[in-house]
Amino acid sequence: MMLDSIELDDQFEWADEFEWDPVAQEQERSLTGALLVQEGVKLHGRPITLKANGGVWTSLSVVRQLEALRDQRLNVMNLVLPDGREFPVIFNRSNGAPLKASQVFREVNPSPDAIYDVEISLITVAPVAAP
Repeated sequence: MMLDSIELDDQFEWADEFEWDPVAQEQERSLTGALLVQEGVKLHGRPITLKANGGVWTSLSVVRQLEALRDQRLNVMNLVLPDGREFPVIFNRSNGAPLKASQVFREVNPSPDAIYDVEISLITVAPVAAP
């Protein structure tokens, strides 16, 4: 699995993969009491939350690379999943921290090889056109 130029473990779980509905719907009542329904296809905005869930450990050196990506504003990155699917994404900051990392084994001064449990919140966006 790749996020931009960072290689991630293929065992990350896409935790909200099946919670997406590609159809947006609005309902309202007319003055006559009839139900008015409008539907349209969502073009982008699909959340992609990658969770370790105890099955993947990520080194501090990779966490630092992810941290540097996270700190870039409006950086459209390419996410390549192990099955070959690709998505243009940005960090999803709408629900709090888009990158969460906690030590698996507590160390006061962790080395670059120290292992972390990581969660990455992304959201799909329109692909960036080549110049």
